Order: sequence, then structure tokens, then C-alpha cells
Amino acid sequence: MAAPLKGLILCGGRSTRMKQDKSQIAYHGMPQWEYLYYLVQAVIPEVYVSCREEQRDTLRTGIPVITDNVAGAGPSVGLLSAHAAHPEAAWLVLAVDLPLISEQSLNYLVSNRQADKDATSLISPFNQLPEPLIAIWEPSGLALLEKNFGEGRNCPRKTLLNADILQLENPFSVEQFNANTEEEMSEASRKLGNGH
Repeated sequence: MAAPLKGLILCGGRSTRMKQDKSQIAYHGMPQWEYLYYLVQAVIPEVYVSCREEQRDTLRTGIPVITDNVAGAGPSVGLLSAHAAHPEAAWLVLAVDLPLISEQSLNYLVSNRQADKDATSLISPFNQLPEPLIAIWEPSGLALLEKNFGEGRNCPRKTLLNADILQLENPFSVEQFNANTEEEMSEASRKLGNGH
């Protein structure tokens, strides 16, 4: 039996390179976290926003939130906090720094999910490695991440590289563009026709 699938928008990063909270950038006329929340909700009904405790006030009330409750830093904290809250669930995880992602990439990921693997991940077009933050993590994959994290290895990509995963070549791979700096934010805005 496949684990129930929930959505997770990862907003808890410190955004140091961007010099502003990436989750609040309005590429689509609303904060990016909110855009992604509704985007994922069109594919998976139950979606949560993952954030640090001090970010809660920046989110609209009524949005399901999982605050970081695992000591440490990095995206593993958000993933493991979600796993602790709902250990029975698989999670479609999306980083908040994906301004070009659309429903077609999400549908492609969900329709090709292999629930008997540890994860189903899109392949990065930039380095041909699995994308840990555009992926479906099954409970078994999150258990592996938890074990590695507990041993001081907190890189989700390294966990995927040493797990039984399905890697997918996304036909819409241009949508996997990450915007982590002000230059990349401007580039994303250009690609979206916003011209920021």
C-alpha cells in the first residue's frame, strides 16, 4: 500500500545570498510560498508550509504550517519536522526558490511516483544529480535521512545518492531553475516576463 501523499513547501532557509526572505518574493503577484502552496494544492489536496518559528507571522492564518522542531540547520530540518508530524506520510517536497515551476512538472513527478522506492526525484539539468527538494520522499527515505542526520550527515542529496530511488528526466526541466541570489531573481523575473 502506498503511503498517503502530502505536499510540503520548504520556506525555512535563511536566504543569506538573496539578502531577503525568498519565500516573500512576489514573482506571481503574491508571496512565493503562497503561489507554491496553491500550485501544489492543485495536484495534492493536503499541503503544508514548512518554516522557522519566527516566520509563522509572515504566513496567512488558516494555512497548515509545520514549524521546524528538529535542532540543526538546512533543508533536512524541514523534511524531518514534517516526518515527525506525519510519520505515515510520503511528502512531495518543493523548495521555495523555484519561481518557474508549474503544475506540469508536479503532475509529471506524481504520475511517475514509485512508492516502493525510498524516493522519486527529478534530475537536475545543471549537474545531473537527483533534486532532493523537487522530489517525493517516501517514509523509508525519510527514515534514512533521519539516521544520516543523527550521525551528522545532513545533506538530503547525499541521502538520495545512497538510497533506492527513481530518478526522472523532467521534460520541463527549464522549470527547475533555482533563484538564490539577486541576479537569479532578476533572471527568473525576466523569464516570467515581469522585468523586476
